Amino acid sequence: MDFTSELIEAKLVRRYKRFLADVIFLDGNSSTVYCPNPGSMLGLIEKGTKIWVQKAKNPKAKLPFVWKLVEREDGTLVCIDTQIANEIVFEALSRKIIPGLENYEKIISEPKMEDGSRLDFLVKSMDCESCFLEVKSVTLSRSFGLAEFPDSVTSRGAKHLRLLANLKSKGVRAIQLYVVQREDATYFKIAKDIDEVYQEAFEHAKRVGVEVLVFRSEITKKGIKLSVFSPSVL
Repeated sequence: MDFTSELIEAKLVRRYKRFLADVIFLDGNSSTVYCPNPGSMLGLIEKGTKIWVQKAKNPKAKLPFVWKLVEREDGTLVCIDTQIANEIVFEALSRKIIPGLENYEKIISEPKMEDGSRLDFLVKSMDCESCFLEVKSVTLSRSFGLAEFPDSVTSRGAKHLRLLANLKSKGVRAIQLYVVQREDATYFKIAKDIDEVYQEAFEHAKRVGVEVLVFRSEITKKGIKLSVFSPSVL
């Protein structure tokens, strides 16, 4: 997917109230921008960090800019917009380029479960069993080459894993798909020290047969797409 408008460089002043960030642009002007990430963003919110923002698509938006990328000192780009993970997975499903999911013809976004909860996707085909997918955006890296999820306690994430496990126990295909939103990761693991409950839900889901897929994004200042590269799961 391409960004709808050119990204604008800024320096981060602070991120606060989860969805707000104060920034300074290269011309010295300051602004409050929308931060589309509910996690802790551990390691990505130091004062002075170079970031890239985009003008809001909606002209009536309360905030004029949306934060999209962090640029590390070595030039590595990290996408902090969690919704982009869903968008590029949808694009990849539509293009039939995800291994093992090439034969699905119908994509349903946010299918509703029996308890009223929703997962990210349901894919269907005349020739394949239906499959539910949940997508998680991964930005945390505390060791060189290692991406981790989650970056904060996520009861919602653990609930999604339990939903997938329940579906699998009923004979329905279920996949947890992690999108590593940075290009400097070779390995992936669950951050047990951050959320042990999520780790337990992850291990249970794997035991009952929920499939785990991990892909890395290809990120530029023009756009983002799902890479065919799959980091090793530790």
